[in-house]
Amino acid sequence: MQNKKSAKPFQKGKNFKKYQNKSQSAAKPKDDEEIERIQAQIDSIDPSKVKHFSDFPLSWKTQKGIRESNYKVPTEIQRQSIGYALQGRDILGAAQTGSGKTLAFLIPVIENLFMKKWTRLDGIGAIIISPTRELAYQIFETLKKIGAHHDFSAGLIIGGKNLKFEKKRMDQCNIIICTPGRLLQHMDENPLFDASTMQVLVLDEADRCLDMGFEQTMNGIIENLPPERQTLLFSATQTKSVKDLARLSLDNAVYVAPTEQQTVTPDNLKQSYVVVNLEDKITMLWSFIKSHLKQKCIVFLSSCKQVKYIYEMFCKLRPGTSLLALYGTLHQDRRVAIYQEFCRKSNVVLFATDIASRGLDFPTVNWVIQLDCPEDVTQYIHRAGRTARHKARGESLLVLLPSEEEGMVAELKDSKINIDQIHIDPRKLFSPKGKMEGFLAQNKELKETAQRAFVSYIKSVFLMKNKKIFNVSKLNTDDYAKSLGLVVVPRVRFLERFKKRQAAAQKTNKDDGSSEESSSDEDEDDHEGTSKVSKKDDDVNFNLPHSDDSDNSEAEEELFKIKRRDHEIEVDGDSKIDDAAAKAELTAARKAKVLTKAAQAKRVLKKRIQANTKVEFNEDGTEVLDTRKQLQSDLARDYINQDEGGIDIETAKKVLREEDKFDKQRFKEIVKAKHKVQKKKSKSKKTDDVDEDDEADDFGSDADADDQQSIDLSWLPDPKKVYNVVNSDSDSSDDNEDQNADVSESESLVHRPPKRLYEKKKKSRNSTESDNIASASDDNDDDGEEEQPRKKKAKQIADKLSLNEAEIIAMQLLGK
Repeated sequence: MQNKKSAKPFQKGKNFKKYQNKSQSAAKPKDDEEIERIQAQIDSIDPSKVKHFSDFPLSWKTQKGIRESNYKVPTEIQRQSIGYALQGRDILGAAQTGSGKTLAFLIPVIENLFMKKWTRLDGIGAIIISPTRELAYQIFETLKKIGAHHDFSAGLIIGGKNLKFEKKRMDQCNIIICTPGRLLQHMDENPLFDASTMQVLVLDEADRCLDMGFEQTMNGIIENLPPERQTLLFSATQTKSVKDLARLSLDNAVYVAPTEQQTVTPDNLKQSYVVVNLEDKITMLWSFIKSHLKQKCIVFLSSCKQVKYIYEMFCKLRPGTSLLALYGTLHQDRRVAIYQEFCRKSNVVLFATDIASRGLDFPTVNWVIQLDCPEDVTQYIHRAGRTARHKARGESLLVLLPSEEEGMVAELKDSKINIDQIHIDPRKLFSPKGKMEGFLAQNKELKETAQRAFVSYIKSVFLMKNKKIFNVSKLNTDDYAKSLGLVVVPRVRFLERFKKRQAAAQKTNKDDGSSEESSSDEDEDDHEGTSKVSKKDDDVNFNLPHSDDSDNSEAEEELFKIKRRDHEIEVDGDSKIDDAAAKAELTAARKAKVLTKAAQAKRVLKKRIQANTKVEFNEDGTEVLDTRKQLQSDLARDYINQDEGGIDIETAKKVLREEDKFDKQRFKEIVKAKHKVQKKKSKSKKTDDVDEDDEADDFGSDADADDQQSIDLSWLPDPKKVYNVVNSDSDSSDDNEDQNADVSESESLVHRPPKRLYEKKKKSRNSTESDNIASASDDNDDDGEEEQPRKKKAKQIADKLSLNEAEIIAMQLLGK
């Protein structure tokens, strides 16, 4: 028979976990041995022999992360750049969009820190800079996948996130993925940021990071980085500027560009363009979306306000598919949510600005529509590269105006980009213009958004550098405004000023030609001896100097304006003035400017005139000063009148103490005034109450009188009969009567005691009277026998009386 104990199933317990961990740790090679193995194989890397990621000498942690992320075969840029990067050389990598440049620099970064045994206590080891937040977020997500088994810590440092949270944990990050602006902010403000130990610097989309938009920021960042480092630059349109490369201090750099022998754009990308009038753009876009409801599209526009308006309007029109909008003015959390939602959905249209044109890996995008013409060929390549990624197929449609067609197509062909023109069937166009006008009439906010979108598009065309392609004067602005649903064309102020300056410049050129002819005729009449002012004089030059970008629009308007014609300067009709006076007058006239509202405001500020101030005067006409807004102490006045710059803290403290005394005194006066008002109110209330009581007494409503009249005393016995009052009492002397009268008057004025005291006194008086009666009984037997029944009766009657009744009786007896 089988033993019962052996028949029990095997159970996993704590001992099994320990055994399992020991077996796994024993199976894993030690880090030191693995580092020695990798270092021995790095120098012998041959990119042509690499077929899989396992062929690279990588750590087992990196290999495992790559396998779990389903990366098997490296791309051409990865095959050529990873080997050189592992050897520690600087890399300049240029490859097509969607060719896997992110993995080409993340693997060397992780391996570099692993080879140097980097830990969390060692500080910052690598910094990866990207131009946009979405691209930085995408790099961070990729790093979490392939570096999941390493012990490094990574941080995403981008704008729109909690700055305090980032500051506290900056010293704990080994790999920082960031945007230039937020990184420079930490360098300037965060004491925990220390890049002295940094080993690797990576610039993704390096040409964008190093262009004019980030020039000052990148210069500040590079100054704070150690010069001895490894630098990796990757982009689809790599920079070759000697100035940019010198700023980064590249050492023994390798230029890896597998796309130079091929086309700049992927082979699976079908590129085409269409020529459409400006007023027909919205109609073309609406018709395209309605005919491609089951596909994933990205629509690029030139400004945030355009994206916002087109998105809100198309949401109201309801094309029948999901709509999203991604632009720079959105909150960062909202931008990340939109990015993730667009990646997840399969049938969706994304309206976006150029923040979505670089580096973002959107899966399975079918169409990229560039509704507004890109700035240059580089921008076109990055926009079109959002589709046809990772050997997938995609299509790109470029929408051009008739004025943009010739110049843009020529530049694309010069860059070896094959693009074909297509024509739209007008029968398949559906205009939503009527519905858009109705929505704008109902919604005022949407109408204002449309006006801002109109102005922002014209401004974007006006600011483009390539004037051969972008000509704002050729735009049909009236029809474009109507195509947006606007009935009235919005006013474009900067365009009006530009046209005004152009007209003034043309007029100046004509005047210059005519003045030169007249000056030649005047030279013949030089024998008259009159002094004339010529425009060729050095001191009187009508060509004003170049104005900087910071100058006001008023100065720009005066750029080509002539202050005085070339003619004789006469005084009183006959006499002439000398050349010096004429030159001085002309120079003064030239320097005079048109007084604008801004200039008036500056003058008011210089004169220290306080606007919207209230001045009070008393009866004598003198101004009443408000002490609350003026300094009272002499020390404060002297301190303000000082011409010394800066702030003297000690003197300022003394001034505050002196002014505090006046403030306390003013506060006391305010409190006293409030108390006086309260006293007056209480007195007036008391007088009102007294008047009411007097009026009540006049009408016979006295409470005491009513109480006395309401008491019925008819049931009481006659006190004379009870006490047997004899007239002999009246035989007493006059002195006794006067004394009794005084006593009675004094007793009437005395306040009556409370009831309990009255009862105590009554009991003690009765006891003393009984003692006196007992002691006197022996002497006066007859008188005692008569007085005893009288006292008993009086006592019985008094016990029956209440306190008020007894007081009334006493008052009546005293009165008599």
